[in-house]
Amino acid sequence: MDKKPKTSPDPIDFDRIRDWVFDLDNTLYPHHVNLFAQIDRNMTAYVQELLQLEPEEAKALQKHYYHEHGTTLQGLMLHYGIDPDSFLERAHAIDYSALLPNLELGEAIKALPGRKFIFTNGSMPHAEAAARALGILDHFDDIFDIVAADYVPKPSGATYDKFASLHRVDTRNAAMFEDLPRNLQVPKILGMRTVLLVPRNLDTVLMERWEKLSDEDDHIDYVTDDLAGFLGGLRTS
Repeated sequence: MDKKPKTSPDPIDFDRIRDWVFDLDNTLYPHHVNLFAQIDRNMTAYVQELLQLEPEEAKALQKHYYHEHGTTLQGLMLHYGIDPDSFLERAHAIDYSALLPNLELGEAIKALPGRKFIFTNGSMPHAEAAARALGILDHFDDIFDIVAADYVPKPSGATYDKFASLHRVDTRNAAMFEDLPRNLQVPKILGMRTVLLVPRNLDTVLMERWEKLSDEDDHIDYVTDDLAGFLGGLRTS
């Protein structure tokens, strides 16, 4: 990596930003909440029942599709033609009680100049439920979910283009916040400011290699493990 990502926000780097785009899972809430573990179990169970596999085989296939296609759903649609809506309903049948209202994050998002979006590979109901539990739903102008993307997930360039076209986003005046390095490659090419959310105590968290920041990820402008603190640091007044 020729240029290491910054860790402290420089307001000058964000002074032209008028569209703020946030991933949902492990971004608007921290990785240690581990809400996605429930979704992961539900997806594995779906694959196991669909294909009559052993639990270990189902999990391995689910992860393979997630890595190769961006979502398990996309892999299952391509290979087995499943009904995406029934899959999403099953995957997101989870308990949101682990998410608590985050007043600091809500105030920081509210204070950002311009529009705010949630851009997720999950479903609209899931995004709404999670954001509502965090107490931040009302601070967003819209949610762009996997259905709006015609079930084609990030990191597909066509999906970013569709999002930008739908909301008339000038990507040169936009910032993207994500927890997966690969999902920030296209935003960087489009001229967006890129911010990677990483877990606290990163070295102790079990993650696959491709989920971690590497020396090849020179498309990342900033790295932080504290979204609320990062956004608060952008205030110049």
